Amino acid sequence: MASRQTETKGDIKRVYRHIVRYKKHFAAGAVAILLTNAFGMVAPWLIKDAIEMLEGGTATSARLLNYALAVIAVSLLSGFFLYFLRRTIIWASRYIEYDIRNEITSKLLGLPRSYYNVTPTGDIIVRLSSDVEAVRMMIGPGIMQFSNTIVAGSIAIALMFILSPTLTLVALLPFPILAYTFKKVAFRVYSLAFQIQNHFSTMSAFVQENIAGVRIVRSYNQESSQTSEFESLNKDYIGLNLKLAKLQGLFQPVVMLEVGVILLVVLYFGGIQVINGSLTLGVLVAFLLYLMMLVWPVMAIGWTITLYQRGMASQKRIDAILDIIPDVRDSEQVSEATNLKPEIEFRNLSFAYPGTARTILKDVTLSVPAGKTTAFVGRTGCGKSTLLDLMMRAYRVEDGVLLIGGRDINSIPLSQLRRFIGYVPQESFLFSDTLYENISFGLQEVNRERSETSASLAKLSGDIAEFPNRFETLVGERGITLSGGQKQRAALARALARDPQILILDDAFSAVDTSTEEQILTGIESVVKSRTTIIVSHRVSTVKRADLIHVLDGGRVIDSGSHGELLERCELYADIVSRQELEEQLEQL
Repeated sequence: MASRQTETKGDIKRVYRHIVRYKKHFAAGAVAILLTNAFGMVAPWLIKDAIEMLEGGTATSARLLNYALAVIAVSLLSGFFLYFLRRTIIWASRYIEYDIRNEITSKLLGLPRSYYNVTPTGDIIVRLSSDVEAVRMMIGPGIMQFSNTIVAGSIAIALMFILSPTLTLVALLPFPILAYTFKKVAFRVYSLAFQIQNHFSTMSAFVQENIAGVRIVRSYNQESSQTSEFESLNKDYIGLNLKLAKLQGLFQPVVMLEVGVILLVVLYFGGIQVINGSLTLGVLVAFLLYLMMLVWPVMAIGWTITLYQRGMASQKRIDAILDIIPDVRDSEQVSEATNLKPEIEFRNLSFAYPGTARTILKDVTLSVPAGKTTAFVGRTGCGKSTLLDLMMRAYRVEDGVLLIGGRDINSIPLSQLRRFIGYVPQESFLFSDTLYENISFGLQEVNRERSETSASLAKLSGDIAEFPNRFETLVGERGITLSGGQKQRAALARALARDPQILILDDAFSAVDTSTEEQILTGIESVVKSRTTIIVSHRVSTVKRADLIHVLDGGRVIDSGSHGELLERCELYADIVSRQELEEQLEQL
């Protein structure tokens, strides 16, 4: 229980952080709440005076008209400030929603790859959409209604006490029962809300994966199986929501029953006092009107509790992202590197992926000279791609084991390091945008000429010329309208357009034929010679051009040299070459 209270205090502080940012809006909203209720509470008192005037026999049509106009005036003023109230607090909640989404997105883009290895995309989408909306509802309508309830209740009870202290005590006697009911309901609502949001994340992740892999689902004839599994998830989701609906459905009638009992008791005791002459009819009517004004605020408390508990549950899920301290981040010791040379050095580097015990790289010591082409070769799983990931600081490495330009990679700002490097992965990712926007994605300023030149170097110009909209062709989600080879060449063009000092090609030609690969390598020779190029490939035809080849096996560098040197002395390299030559001969048969 203590732990739960501590978590709640922490969550409230985080919510308060958002509110402080727009304190002027909330301050104006507080003034609007006071004025709305101040003018709204005048009308029953005017009605009381009018009734007492009628009872006293001093009423005239002119005086009654004045009272009617006064009631209309204060009602209009109350309505105006109610509108102003919504223009302040509700608007502030929309700005806060905007800020939270930006904050989450900024955080997500800075998180390391290890986070995405274990977090479903669907879960992230739910936190950005449904959870943020729940927090907005809590901060906007929730705070507005809660504050209005407190102010309206306080003013109404004060005026009721002035009218009749005895009836006020009678009316307030059942309120401790209401408070106990609210407390019991609140904890259950929080628990159900948290379960609902988590289950909604599971559903969203399931749908996202099935849509992204729809071709696999169809090719394996698993539509019925996946539909049935989703139906089961959906059934559980509906069940959780029905539990919450039943709780809310039971809560509202209980509150209405208690309020109805209060009204009947007040009407009975008040009526007796009117008959006895100890209370005027005008006072009783005004008292009942004020009591009726408390009905909606009291009813709204249940709705507010639901908003609050859902909002706090969602805030906790959002903070689970915002509170992550990434392993890969700039420390206080980083400083912009001047005249950074594009050379890389590994010094006895060992590495295991976070959360795993298996060591992928073991005591790797090697150099990647500046202005040369260096290749890494080895069997699948030997650690080639991991080496590339570490060069880009996709994962954290110890200080002093990986240097770029003679500087510890951890001392170089991430933004500078990644501007310094152009990366082409094996699985090319393209955004759902035009081909031009994808190629120029990494440019700080629009440069059409550079993008077109890069496309030409990547041997993509011929394909672009055949597209109906050429560079403005939409490539679809993940570049689905392009072939595998076209996507890889588009990714290569994107990297070349940045004019990086270090160009990393991670099996970047696996989806193109050997003839196209030869044309690309020949086309980028002039570009490659002016920068440090690192190649990982399963094709010997790609790596044999390299100035230096490192052979990896079991996470260790077992040999280094040129293509000719390795053929003579490295058994593993010679075996890889002979196998590929045999495969090429079989393909030609």
